[in-house]
Amino acid sequence: MTTLLANRHVRGAGLALLAGVFLAVTGAFETGGAHLTTRLAYWSGLMILGTLAGVAISQVVDRGGWLEDRPWLQGAIIFVALTAPLTVLVWLVTTLAFCRCGLPLSRLPMFIVPVAIVTLAMTALNYAVQRKPQETHAQPAGAAPPKFLDRLPPKLRGAELFAVSAEDHYLRLHTSKGQDLILMRLSDAVSELEGIEGARTHRSWWVARAAVTGARRGDGRATLSLKGGQEAPVSRAYAAALRSAGWF
Repeated sequence: MTTLLANRHVRGAGLALLAGVFLAVTGAFETGGAHLTTRLAYWSGLMILGTLAGVAISQVVDRGGWLEDRPWLQGAIIFVALTAPLTVLVWLVTTLAFCRCGLPLSRLPMFIVPVAIVTLAMTALNYAVQRKPQETHAQPAGAAPPKFLDRLPPKLRGAELFAVSAEDHYLRLHTSKGQDLILMRLSDAVSELEGIEGARTHRSWWVARAAVTGARRGDGRATLSLKGGQEAPVSRAYAAALRSAGWF
């Protein structure tokens, strides 16, 4: 699992636990009659199980990045895909934990609306928190150069790095001395680029902030102009965050 995905899922698990504690303390959806310890175990367990299911489904939906520019459609698909299995899970756990009356299917429909409400809220909250581009930061004075610069081919050594873009399993390096390809994943490269101020502007692009010379818009999308005449796309998913940070 890449660093980016790991951080994303850790944040998701943290949000799920906080939501579980909130639902337990408030006795949400008529669980207030149970002891607080029981409610904490019930809600925290369900929220973590829901998070694990969400991670599995989002991995499938995210594959290929074809929905990155349509985050709300991506979130809607995840919400729909999650609601049915989670309804069955909640019905099963709730009946076994609180009812002790067997597993009557007649009780299953009553869980659809509460599960849909919680699933929708958690999906929206995760997207609101996580739809920020992965950033890298300038290094303090005297610090060692970013590790990634050691990967530059000999002909590019000492060049200013403008951007890195993904092409299949390779990365194209855009520098002041020209371009070249190296074999590496973009998510791993961004981790090693810490020390240069920059950000992911798109699922397949990282851009150094100092390399940006301007921006233009067309067809509802933004494009960054870089030193050397290159242009980098800005994903709709990241546009608002980058605009707020003053990138364009």
